[in-house]
Amino acid sequence: MLNRTIVVVGASRGIGCEMVKHFAKNSDNTILALSRNKEKMEHNFQDFKNVRCVAFDLSHSVFAQAQAIFSDLNQIDILINNAGKLVNKAFTDLSHEDIQLCYQINVIGVMETVQAALPKMLPANGHIVNISSMGGFQGTVKFAGLSAYSTSKAAVCSFTELFSEEYKDEQISMNCLCLGAAQTEMLDEAFPGYQAPVSAEKMAEFIVDFSLHANQWIKGKILPISLSTP
Repeated sequence: MLNRTIVVVGASRGIGCEMVKHFAKNSDNTILALSRNKEKMEHNFQDFKNVRCVAFDLSHSVFAQAQAIFSDLNQIDILINNAGKLVNKAFTDLSHEDIQLCYQINVIGVMETVQAALPKMLPANGHIVNISSMGGFQGTVKFAGLSAYSTSKAAVCSFTELFSEEYKDEQISMNCLCLGAAQTEMLDEAFPGYQAPVSAEKMAEFIVDFSLHANQWIKGKILPISLSTP
């Protein structure tokens, strides 16, 4: 398929940034890169004429922002919900604001972005890829200190299954990837000195390929993507 329109949310750094670069190597793709840090995105993607950078803040008014951003698009073929908020604190030290912000960005932001994108995706038989975490995948070892983050990522898994049931008779597909540790700025900030077994670039390569092809075979699936536990 040529001339895909691809939206990557959380594109200013880490895996999201690398995904945009991979998609942009194909000049037939049009990529919409979304993040709070528009300036950083414009610097990162200045060599790619097929990337448009737009400021997008998942902490408030997500549906209204997304609806305005998507209004001039004819269709959206791929939507990747990659943005995330990670708080590393002992459970009893978590504030209401810590928990609320994790859920706002990691869950509510995802759901409202999808609501805004749906009218552009249903005619295109689009593929939505939600990026969760092994911390949100049941039955795995968990990192202490991530109660707010990991439970919010578990909610993304549940949303993927519920959405897929509601839209099971439509051609649109949603899948969820639960990523293991990858070497990103967010990981460095939360766990200084921790060395992940996978680079952000390599993880991005996998997600790009998955988003382009996997919806031919699977729908509504929660898949662990990890070389480590968790």
